[in-house]
Amino acid sequence: MSILVAILGRDNAKLVAQLQAGLPNISIQEWPNCKYLDEVEFVLAWKAPDAMWAQLPNLKAVSSFGAGVDSIDLNLIPEHVDVVRIVDHKLSEDMAEYVLCHVLAQKLRLKEYLTKQEQQYWKPKRAYSYKNIGILGYGELGKACAKTLVKNNFNVSAWSNSKKISDDVSLFNGEQGLSAMLEKTDYLICLLPLTKATQGIINKQLLDKLPDHGVVINVGRGQHVIEEDLLNALNTNSLRAVTLDVFEQEPLPEDHPYWSHPKITLTPHCASLSDLNSVSKQIIDNVERLKQGLELNNKIDRAKGY
Repeated sequence: MSILVAILGRDNAKLVAQLQAGLPNISIQEWPNCKYLDEVEFVLAWKAPDAMWAQLPNLKAVSSFGAGVDSIDLNLIPEHVDVVRIVDHKLSEDMAEYVLCHVLAQKLRLKEYLTKQEQQYWKPKRAYSYKNIGILGYGELGKACAKTLVKNNFNVSAWSNSKKISDDVSLFNGEQGLSAMLEKTDYLICLLPLTKATQGIINKQLLDKLPDHGVVINVGRGQHVIEEDLLNALNTNSLRAVTLDVFEQEPLPEDHPYWSHPKITLTPHCASLSDLNSVSKQIIDNVERLKQGLELNNKIDRAKGY
């Protein structure tokens, strides 16, 4: 048995070392410097090349390196192969802190004051009074963010693909439910998984349903946003401001209009970063379970894509 680490765009030396320490009797290879692809039964992947999958005849399980599996083309993975994801509770805490921070920053006019500081311009204003939060996606991350926002006296609603239950969050589902939530949303937070159904969901049709003072905070995936529609909404004052942590192309190109837009706050995909120790522990556990023929942890529903 062999494990293949196929995570592009980063230095994986520490990760490989931790996996090898936890699995001393198992061969760990790293793409593309691997010689024995026929021995690979488990792959840890993020943005792995599409051509790689057909070269793994004995593949049994694939794990995403992150909480989502959108970096993996599931159509290229045989049906008998289990696909799992990373579930890190620290990610939820970090995401909730990030979202609260940027909601408060937008509410308290922080970007406006930073600009005034650069201009040495002294003009205080009251904070915005808007208190209604709408969350797209009510999974683990969405629930953590909602809990933190409720504790900080925001009125929180959430929209999900299926019906959910909550005592302190107003829940919506379906197309009509989405429209109903958007109409009373001051701050829209996108935490959806990226699927065919959610790609491009933040578009003109959706943005037109938000109030003119609305703010969008996207911490899901860059592909959730139709960039032209978002910029147009800002430029026509039908949207007050935007905070973006994820982008269709990362790093964001130097000539991208987001960089210099006065109504956009950017962060470099840092809202919640996977903890290497937690990732390694989960991978090691699932590899051991695979060896013993046990059910893997955190399997996704391939029909849903998450």
